[in-house]
Amino acid sequence: MKNRIRNNTASTYAVILVHVLLWSMIVVAPYFFIDRERLFRWDLFIRSTPDTLGLLLVFYVNYFLLIKQFLFKGKTREFILYNLLLIVAAAVLMHFGNDLLRLINPEQATRRGGRRFRPSPWLFVIRNLTTLVTMVGLSVALKMTFRWFEVESERKELEKAKSEAELQNMKNQISPHFLLNTLNNIYALVEFNPSRAQQAVLDLSKLLRHILYDNDKPLVPLRQEVDFIKNYVDLMRIRLADNVKLNTRLSVKTDSDTPIAPLIFISLIENAFKHGISGDKPSFIDISLSETPDRKIEFVSRNSHYPKSEADKSGSGIGLELVKKRLEMAYPGRYQWNSEIADDTYSTTLIIDTKEDYSYEE
Repeated sequence: MKNRIRNNTASTYAVILVHVLLWSMIVVAPYFFIDRERLFRWDLFIRSTPDTLGLLLVFYVNYFLLIKQFLFKGKTREFILYNLLLIVAAAVLMHFGNDLLRLINPEQATRRGGRRFRPSPWLFVIRNLTTLVTMVGLSVALKMTFRWFEVESERKELEKAKSEAELQNMKNQISPHFLLNTLNNIYALVEFNPSRAQQAVLDLSKLLRHILYDNDKPLVPLRQEVDFIKNYVDLMRIRLADNVKLNTRLSVKTDSDTPIAPLIFISLIENAFKHGISGDKPSFIDISLSETPDRKIEFVSRNSHYPKSEADKSGSGIGLELVKKRLEMAYPGRYQWNSEIADDTYSTTLIIDTKEDYSYEE
């Protein structure tokens, strides 16, 4: 909301600045170049006041009223008709305004040589009509340009709101998916080691606290996400058999405030535990997470590959698909994700560039 107000304020200032510059070029600037001997011809500027008022009238009646009420609504005939009436009214204002100035100050109507200057009526009409029609076109061009920027800005705001809504929906799907897998693990643990199951429930409460209080934020400090990964791995470690070797390397500073999308790595870790463990064969899981000085986060997971059968319901199968969607929405063009299976080993590497995320909600 604050960003939107800030953008609207900046847009208003930009519009005002464009108008000031436009009229400075049309009305003021020419009088700096008419006479080489004088910096600015105030006498000519004052004498052109009726013409200036006519131009302003045509321009801003179109800008604030006619374009919006008729042209943008497709009422072209009405727009042309009202502009013809407006141009006639402005031409009359300019004509009688000039006559009034001549009555007030007759010297302003003479040339330097003393001869009274009376332009041809037809020249006067053609000049004014051409100028006023040009002002209509200029008003339409400027209004439509600003309109395009407004529409484009609204479109981007809608796309951003839609993306945030979709991202939140994905995160809401991740939590039940994660909880389902964890409860399945605890259920299996209860049968052969109740005391460990109690510890697992305690560890699960820590994980749920992270999900409930941090998952609703778009970004969280990396240290919080690392603590979450540690708790999850500790929870999974309880039920591992002796034939499984688990190694974790989390090379992240304990006070790291680098922003990261919450739960972005959990599905990859879940996938390692789901497909990397065999009940009777040697298995291994290697998980590493590191942060580079240029604000890149690198996650690497390697595990022995034991694909689950279709009858295995230990996971819903949507985890990796959600990871890809979240990465596309949270880090478009700022991540690299590669996975491969070689020599019965599954490996996945995810590198996220976070240097554009300078701030996040606490």
